Amino acid sequence: MEAASNAPNGNLHAPFPYDMPYESFSVIWEVEKWWVGHQPWLESRGYMLRPRYRPGWTPSWHSSKGDPTVKWNAEDSSPCLDGITVMLKRVDKLRNPTEVDMTTMLSSPPYSSDPRNHCVPVLEVLQDPDDSKYQLLVLPLLREYCAPRFDTVGEVIDCLRQIIQCLQFLHENQIVHRDFHPLNIMMDASPLYNIPFHAIHQDMRYDYKGSAKASYTRTEKPVKYYLIDFGLSIRYESVDPPPEEAPILGGDSTVPEFLGNDPSQRYGGLSQLYNPFPTDVYCVGNWIRQDFLDGLRSEASNKTLRSKRLGLEFLRPLVRDMTQADPSKRPSMDEVAERFESLTSTLSSWKLRSRVAKEHDNPLHSLYLSTTHWIRRVGLVASRRPALPSLAD
Repeated sequence: MEAASNAPNGNLHAPFPYDMPYESFSVIWEVEKWWVGHQPWLESRGYMLRPRYRPGWTPSWHSSKGDPTVKWNAEDSSPCLDGITVMLKRVDKLRNPTEVDMTTMLSSPPYSSDPRNHCVPVLEVLQDPDDSKYQLLVLPLLREYCAPRFDTVGEVIDCLRQIIQCLQFLHENQIVHRDFHPLNIMMDASPLYNIPFHAIHQDMRYDYKGSAKASYTRTEKPVKYYLIDFGLSIRYESVDPPPEEAPILGGDSTVPEFLGNDPSQRYGGLSQLYNPFPTDVYCVGNWIRQDFLDGLRSEASNKTLRSKRLGLEFLRPLVRDMTQADPSKRPSMDEVAERFESLTSTLSSWKLRSRVAKEHDNPLHSLYLSTTHWIRRVGLVASRRPALPSLAD
């Protein structure tokens, strides 16, 4: 297997030490040295890291003709020995003592047999031979849930349904995620690409011979979405009475119960215990609100970070209830799942096949997308392809 690593703890966003990108990649960064040191061990376990992490590596762009800015990118990829590329996540058990156990538990029977379980599957767990506090989770290669963009309302509904069902599954088993936000929602996009995308630079082809372009839409080739990152998750033996936890800030900084009232103190002086189940509900609702219904703008620059998607206002009443400031007034995930099915079950085939445009799309680009959408739509209707994607099809 070829493995694409995530970097160990370090500042990945520090300024490049050199002016040109290809020069900055001519040296091994501090955050990469762990992977270089463990490359022989990983290879002995059947995992081949990228060439830059292997012994004796020298930048190919220093000795080859051509555009060096292309060559240093191409260096990130190499042929897989068995055609499988995976991701390795290094977990510090002192910082996240339950992450490995929680993730592997959710990936194992009886949990793995529940069709609502969309928690990332664990392929293997590796123990660092040199340091007992580190373990590696071997995970499938996934990509951002919304790239490529959604083509139809039906595709959005399928995505939301899978994630809502996953949270319902977790809560039913008395598990809270506690760090639900868009970056922890991923997709197995392999059905969409005839030519695989690069594991690290996912906008590029695996061989770096051009941009990675999806060959199919989700309607043509349904995909599976996954929830990742269980480092803050908790499983309770009982939820009667409801659990109370000390505040812990995850990726969603807008949670009402996490907004303290003393700006002079850390976290605003936040100290009140909270029930994490309604907080999960809020975070799911806020994801739908920010990524689909309203969009999101940067408070600092007023720049659009996520553009509003059009044609989804029928979700507004449910999302409004899920994001109420008072946690006790939010529906449970069982109620969310039931209301979601009630809202979407009455949508016509015409609505489900409707294109999902973005509010800030360039008009010419939008015209192109609309034209290709209608050409594809006629073919899908003629072939009787369901308007609502399903992995069972």
